[in-house]
Amino acid sequence: MNIPTENNEPPSSDAQSNKRRRKKSIVWEYFTIETVGAGCTRACCKQCKKSFAYITGSKLAGTSHLKRHIVLGICPVSRLNQEKNQLSPYTPGSNTNDADTGTGPPRKHYKTTPVFASIPFNQDLCNHELAKMIIQHEYPLNIVEHSGFVDFVRTLQPKFNMVNFDAIQRDCVHIYLREKQSLLNLLGGIPGRVSLTLDLWTTDQSIGYVCLTGHFIDTDWKLHRRILNVIMVPYPDSEVAFNHAVADCLTVWNLDSKLFTLTLDQSFANDAVKENLRGLLSIKNPLVFNGQLLIGNCYSRVLSCLAQDALESMKKAIKKVRESVKYVKNSEVIDERFIELKQRLQVPSMRSLTVDDQTKWNTTYQMLVAASELKEVFSCLDTCDPNYKEAPSMDEWKQVETLCTYLKFLFDAANVLITTTYPTSNIFFQEVWKIQCELTLASMSEDLLICNLIKPLQEKFDKYWKNTSLVLAIAVVMDPRFKMKLVEFSFSRIYGENCETWIKMVDEGVHELFLEYIVQSLPPPTFVEEGNEVVAKTELLHEGTLLSTGDGLSDFDIYISEITGNHEMKSELDQYLEESLLPRVQEFDVLGWWEQNRTKYPTLSKMASDVLSIPVSTVAPDSVFDTVSKKMDSYRTSLRPMILEALICAKDWLQYESSEFSNAIVKMEF
Repeated sequence: MNIPTENNEPPSSDAQSNKRRRKKSIVWEYFTIETVGAGCTRACCKQCKKSFAYITGSKLAGTSHLKRHIVLGICPVSRLNQEKNQLSPYTPGSNTNDADTGTGPPRKHYKTTPVFASIPFNQDLCNHELAKMIIQHEYPLNIVEHSGFVDFVRTLQPKFNMVNFDAIQRDCVHIYLREKQSLLNLLGGIPGRVSLTLDLWTTDQSIGYVCLTGHFIDTDWKLHRRILNVIMVPYPDSEVAFNHAVADCLTVWNLDSKLFTLTLDQSFANDAVKENLRGLLSIKNPLVFNGQLLIGNCYSRVLSCLAQDALESMKKAIKKVRESVKYVKNSEVIDERFIELKQRLQVPSMRSLTVDDQTKWNTTYQMLVAASELKEVFSCLDTCDPNYKEAPSMDEWKQVETLCTYLKFLFDAANVLITTTYPTSNIFFQEVWKIQCELTLASMSEDLLICNLIKPLQEKFDKYWKNTSLVLAIAVVMDPRFKMKLVEFSFSRIYGENCETWIKMVDEGVHELFLEYIVQSLPPPTFVEEGNEVVAKTELLHEGTLLSTGDGLSDFDIYISEITGNHEMKSELDQYLEESLLPRVQEFDVLGWWEQNRTKYPTLSKMASDVLSIPVSTVAPDSVFDTVSKKMDSYRTSLRPMILEALICAKDWLQYESSEFSNAIVKMEF
């Protein structure tokens, strides 16, 4: 084996049958290779001259231990050189030579990233990363004036010149404007439409902030969810307040001709507000259902309201369970005793007790489920611990178990928004119809406990079902695993003998929407002058005679009748619906399927793209289980509206695109 002794590259192993790729690790700038014996080589540190195992026979030790020698400051010479090259804050009475002379305390070894001379200090890059940190973690802008933070940064890098409040605010706005331009470019290139969600954040001063979020599919068939605007509304109770916010959003983002649907929530939008927004939709989007695709109920908030109502109906029993859980968890001694009882009783539950957060209903549900599975242990604790006086009765445990049975439907339905990064609209129909079916059956139960619990919930959810079932059904038709078959099956379960009427409504809705996409795909007519009249060119025959009279759309009517009525030439939609269903698999990429089949269904795929991006929830994924509306804190409301919008939007956008400055950071491979 011919191994060089002074080389920045690792040794060549040409003599081996399996030739290794030449390494480019930076550690070889700090080590040389020395041959110790036959088939044995070691790596020697250029600075402290200590040697390390590298190759023994056919075994390669790798470079991780060599990297640690340099990175962790184990090499005394390298560590001393780094300390000499760095400025350190003055400490009275300190002596830098104490460790060397042995008169001072031994120096501790800290895990630090090595500072290489090849990485120059960059003030602009540091300013940018500081602004990005403030945006991403919602730190206050005046953190740059906090003495503790300033001292900490100065200790890390004495060369860094801390920026002031105005400068960091400008840097944050600069990030916002750059990311906004990138998003404008993205929106300008999408082939389909954009659906909006409208949410209202309130303050203690009764000022509203409208958060408008865009949902769309890009040219690569990837679903996006981006906050577009955060607009202050001084009078959120005004019937036209939201109209101005939506109109401003459409203008700023050039979406006047691309709006598809608008989703809001009835908690802040009464009937008058909805009608005003519906009128705006009909103006901005007259070609799609005459602008009537307005979803007036938020999926997440409907589920949260139902869960809160259910919990409220059994608050006495829930309070006892909560106090019982607190009693166990607030004392280590009692907690250990509880675990011993559980083991002695051989209770099979693997759940752990946790006290709920009453602002998030899912935590209350999980607390109740865990406690009900451990009710036998609580009963024994009642008999052996005289201080435990909050034990629920057997009837109360029965109430809790019944409650958990129906809360599970709501929990599973809401969990879809959490477990899926960007859920497409086709997945919600299956969750919603199951809830509608289960609540309808339970409301007719002869068990008074179940009937009294479920009947109010069913009445509320029935309103949501009637308002959204058509849109959700159209969305599930765009799923090649279900198409119209799931609609037919579910409606037969819900409506019984009257299901045909409702199935027909969905079928007609799908076909009507498809025909409107056909209209949009037709080339615009060209006009020519004929004497004193201007006539559509398509109405002229080669001999100069008119093909049709009146509104000039007779030829279009013929075209539509041909593609929809001719048995020999079926429309894309009919072909799609008549084909066999795809096998139902757990992980199915519906957008990927439409991307692969967009050539086969050029018009229908455009419709599917828009329909599958329809949002049903107005809240962010981290607020799905919230029982209280989002409030703007006092610090944020003290900011100028433009700065507030910049910080909120930039935080959202930075999740998706890495900054050019970040890519400029030197990445070292060891």
